[in-house]
Amino acid sequence: MTATIRNLEGQDEASILREIHSALNGLKFGSVEITVHNGQVVQIERKEKFRLQPTGKHA
Repeated sequence: MTATIRNLEGQDEASILREIHSALNGLKFGSVEITVHNGQVVQIERKEKFRLQPTGKHA
């Protein structure tokens, strides 16, 4: 897992919503967690799950 540090201080609501939308974009299975501290969004975490399907029977 990698972390990207972004400065949310001074950003308006639209900027935060864009970040949330970006985290949701393309997510098929998983979750997006938004951490709030003192009434401000301080972290947006994306957890993605990959479901593997068997390609056929193994002999």
